[in-house]
Amino acid sequence: MDIVEELLKGNRLALSRAITAIENEYDEAMDIMKKLYPHTGHAFVLGITGPPGAGKSTLTDKLARAYRAQGKTVGIIAIDPTSPFTGGAILGDRIRMNGLTMDEGVFIRSMGTRGSLGGLSHKTADAVKAMDAFGKDIIFVETVGVGQSEVDIVKAADTTMVVLIPGMGDDIQAIKAGILEIGDVFTINKADHDGADKLVREMNMMLDLDGLMTDWRPPIQKVIASQNEGITETIENIEKHFKYISENGILTKRRTERSKNEMLDVLHSNIGSYITNKLVETGKMDEYVEQIKARETDPYTVVSNLMKDMLK
Repeated sequence: MDIVEELLKGNRLALSRAITAIENEYDEAMDIMKKLYPHTGHAFVLGITGPPGAGKSTLTDKLARAYRAQGKTVGIIAIDPTSPFTGGAILGDRIRMNGLTMDEGVFIRSMGTRGSLGGLSHKTADAVKAMDAFGKDIIFVETVGVGQSEVDIVKAADTTMVVLIPGMGDDIQAIKAGILEIGDVFTINKADHDGADKLVREMNMMLDLDGLMTDWRPPIQKVIASQNEGITETIENIEKHFKYISENGILTKRRTERSKNEMLDVLHSNIGSYITNKLVETGKMDEYVEQIKARETDPYTVVSNLMKDMLK
């Protein structure tokens, strides 16, 4: 079957196969993306990030249901920690969203981080494009929520929602991870827990002190996702932000920057693969490693010489 042709007709199996090809870097992946690209640029991409245990998957589940109730189709990319045994995603997020899998208007895909430094596999952007070409109205990208690298979500999203919960020192975590800079919308989940109001006050205080404040002040919404409380208000905040960036030219700027970053990522990846393959083919890799180990040369000199030789 022609994967691209079938995907554009709405064949879910073709979409699944396309993302598998992208994720595993199959030979046909590049051709698939070339053909899909003219059909992209229509979906709204929402990034959902925050520390582990914040209930991001439950919140994503409830938001997806609410958008479906509006008649919109939804794609969900859940970035899971990669299994150290198989290299595949552990699928925790997909299990938590099990109720959505029967809905034909929702497509869920778990992707492994595969050791990618940003916590986001560099293939995520291509998976977003595949869902966009498939015709999804809204695409959620939910991060694994580990460490300070969550800022990478910004590269893939139009609007970024940061999910925090009371009682985890989130105020400190927020400053550390640069969350103030990336959050367009803040959501305090598990708001029935002690400390929710205190966290809202602290977040407001930090926003007041933030020198990066623009005309858009990120709203802070308390929710109890497990009980479906605050979901309507959260969607209103997301839509207000999308309206704001659309009307002020910020959306165009963000998407331009994203295109530039994607092009550079592909360039870096291809150059890296080309050089690595050449080294392996010629058998020089082991030779260089031995020289470096014996301190006869250093990695910096080797790389500098390789770049001169291969990119003349």
